[in-house]
Amino acid sequence: MTSATRAKLKIDVLVDSDLWTDPSKIRSMLRRAVAQAAAMLSTSGAELAIVLTDDSAIRQLNRLWRGVDAPTNVLSFPTNRQGADEPTHLGDIVLAHETIAREAHDEHKSFAHHVIHLTVHGFLHLIGYDHRDDTEAKTMEDMERRILRRLSIADPYRTEVKIGKKSATSA
Repeated sequence: MTSATRAKLKIDVLVDSDLWTDPSKIRSMLRRAVAQAAAMLSTSGAELAIVLTDDSAIRQLNRLWRGVDAPTNVLSFPTNRQGADEPTHLGDIVLAHETIAREAHDEHKSFAHHVIHLTVHGFLHLIGYDHRDDTEAKTMEDMERRILRRLSIADPYRTEVKIGKKSATSA
């Protein structure tokens, strides 16, 4: 199948909290990130939804689906593949504004870059990547780095350590 005949990836972005300001900008940013990840991984002819919510809503989802009574930054809900004739709904990605904002602040990262990283992370979960052990984690993190590099976003796993007036980095 040529790229001209492949079906396009459909990405719905739903805003479920007023904390997410400038919805048109965020939608564009997230669609670009997922499109880049999908292009690098030859994922097409599928659809997914991204839900932008708050800590309260994601806490309820986390408690219901994972048994963890706490908010988290991102949850992914992969779906089962459908028949060959139907578009594949990959699943849903849910992002919590307050947790992401807090992490971005604490880690001295751009809020937008952190949101993009977590969206890419969530997308990789939808297509089968995971980080249950060190080998899986390394594979997934390496793919995240490759995708984010294409989006001109710094390595999210690289930390800067302040040593007096100098700084050192580690990965």
